[in-house]
Amino acid sequence: MKKIVLATGNDHKVEEFKDLFINGEFKVLSANKYGGMPEVIENGKSFHSNAYLKAYALSKQLKKKHWVIADDSGLEVDYLDGAPGIYSARYAGAQASDMDNVDKLLTALLGISKSKRKARFRCVLCLIDKEGGTYYFEGSCEGKIGLKAKGKSGFGYDPIFLPDGHKDSFAELGELIKMQLSHRAKAVMACKKFFNK
Repeated sequence: MKKIVLATGNDHKVEEFKDLFINGEFKVLSANKYGGMPEVIENGKSFHSNAYLKAYALSKQLKKKHWVIADDSGLEVDYLDGAPGIYSARYAGAQASDMDNVDKLLTALLGISKSKRKARFRCVLCLIDKEGGTYYFEGSCEGKIGLKAKGKSGFGYDPIFLPDGHKDSFAELGELIKMQLSHRAKAVMACKKFFNK
């Protein structure tokens, strides 16, 4: 089984990727096993460029000895012209908590009707192989922003995101259903298809 190193310092994300890549030909390993994730200034203008910056930085640190994968993802709200988008993790400021970000978004949509709260989670994966070959895979999950936070599981904007076809938020639906619907799951599926070719 091949090893693939995930360009993140976020343990929660490592576990999620391990679950998503289960039964695949790659075993996902944390960057922490290889000295940690190098510091990256995510100053790209798109999910693609930020994913690349992270993947490239780790690939360079590992001297191209391993396949590396990075993701950049976020929430896009149509009424807010795609915000928070690439700034999803720091929407309410650099040191903002998940709840700070959620509160800021709910405030921005205060009084906005359900029909105008359309949103999606988007994920872009950047894969760099040992030769420096670079590949991208995308996934998205359509839905809308709820009127208030609901549910205790998940993280980030999960408590206010209601995926299409569901009345419950990602934070209420549970990990099993979320993994079938999520933007990240769809991007990983595209990546797995690439490997199967």
